[in-house]
Amino acid sequence: MHTLIHFRLCPFSRAIRLALAELGREVELIEERPWEWRPEFLVVNPAGELPVLQIEGGPALSGAYAISEYLAEGVANDDPDAEPLLPLFPGSREERAEVRRLVDWFNGKFYREVTQELLNEKVYTRLRPGGATAPDLDILRAIRTNLRYHMSYVNHLAHQRRWLAGDELSFADLAAAAHLSSVDYLGEVPWEEFEVAKVWYARLKSRRAFRSILADRVPGTVPATHYDNLDF
Repeated sequence: MHTLIHFRLCPFSRAIRLALAELGREVELIEERPWEWRPEFLVVNPAGELPVLQIEGGPALSGAYAISEYLAEGVANDDPDAEPLLPLFPGSREERAEVRRLVDWFNGKFYREVTQELLNEKVYTRLRPGGATAPDLDILRAIRTNLRYHMSYVNHLAHQRRWLAGDELSFADLAAAAHLSSVDYLGEVPWEEFEVAKVWYARLKSRRAFRSILADRVPGTVPATHYDNLDF
């Protein structure tokens, strides 16, 4: 069995966990605290970043980008007579480019402006030895402003399209949902202001692949009351 080194609230790890679940691929999960920079983990991935997919009897693949492309190529090469699997990057050349653009949006811009800062303020800093016990309120205000900007964009995409990148569910939806699920665990998503985005997220949240994500709990950090409620 393959092994996925991850952290429960890491959005990149969650995106790959969702992809693996959608593809029916079982993996052993090993948790790594990314802020510890353990020498043993740096041997596996010198960048010190999650996730890492250790292929049974094969190499270690580092990062959501490399892993998602590896999984997508595997789907393309599957037995054509087998049960169809979710194409992570579906459609024409142009449509696949749009999926990748949105994946880059969430794993780049959204992460820098929302997820990374929020996890640092509310989770990582508190778990580090000698870390602050309370988040910086000025930083939280800036994060919440950024989040509303991004939620407006998700709302727009969900209103214009069946799924974020087009007519088919794709890795763009999984990446977006991974980030929003981490933020939602902390109770920071103002769903009541973005009803179309809320409906889109509820559709994803109700999928079988989401079950392990909704079961996640981080010691010392209680999720929002609606976090695992499929009807919000």
